[in-house]
Amino acid sequence: MDLQLVGRRALVTGSSSGLGEAIARRLAAEGAAVVVHGRDRTRTAAVARSIREDGGIAGIAIGDLATDAGAGEVQAAAVEDGPIDILVNNAGIYDPAARWGETPPEAWAEMYNVNVIASVRMVQRLLPGMRERGWGRVIQISSVTGHRPTASQPHYAATNAARNNLATSLARELKHSGVTSNAVAAGGILTPAALDFVVGAGKARGWGETWAEIEPKAVALAPNDVGHIARPDEYANLVAFLAGPAAGYINGTTLHIDGGSYDV
Repeated sequence: MDLQLVGRRALVTGSSSGLGEAIARRLAAEGAAVVVHGRDRTRTAAVARSIREDGGIAGIAIGDLATDAGAGEVQAAAVEDGPIDILVNNAGIYDPAARWGETPPEAWAEMYNVNVIASVRMVQRLLPGMRERGWGRVIQISSVTGHRPTASQPHYAATNAARNNLATSLARELKHSGVTSNAVAAGGILTPAALDFVVGAGKARGWGETWAEIEPKAVALAPNDVGHIARPDEYANLVAFLAGPAAGYINGTTLHIDGGSYDV
């Protein structure tokens, strides 16, 4: 399916690794010119270079979105070669070890700043151009914890609920403008870092030595109807679809993508 992204420019925040990198690569494979964002210039440039070697169009934007100055730097770099049509707010942090009694208000404030306000910074900087041109896509990457929180990392769950709410509120603001706003609430993601963590934990629990042995047991702790932990590309494919004209009637919603997760 041709997603009609040729000629569009996309900024994917937090795309120097993990899910963001997978999204940037998928958009580039569909013909979009992508801006790879990160705080580490070496890693960010390596992703952009790899995309170009694969035949895609990619530039970089370096900056810390947790600050107004950093967001301004990212904006300036992102629009250097043309306006941004697609904004994917993927950058974020999490702390799986956090608990209510051990998470001070300062940690909540930091989590909210990085996961929510950073997205707002980029929306406010890039949205006016989309509205003026009468076309654009704003996509928030959140988590299923936003609607299904657990006792652990409560501040992370709260920020994802905020991201989902932000997406819907923005859609109301953008009505009849040609710009849509949606969120993708992701379940588990098998990024390289997550793979290392789960394999290490699986070996410690005696689940086996290989990923093929460990994954079924890991999935059993948080089961889903598909039966595996999602690969980054499985989310990137959905984001690429939302970014194109074919998804023009999808607006103001949060798409929960978790393989049919259920409680045991």
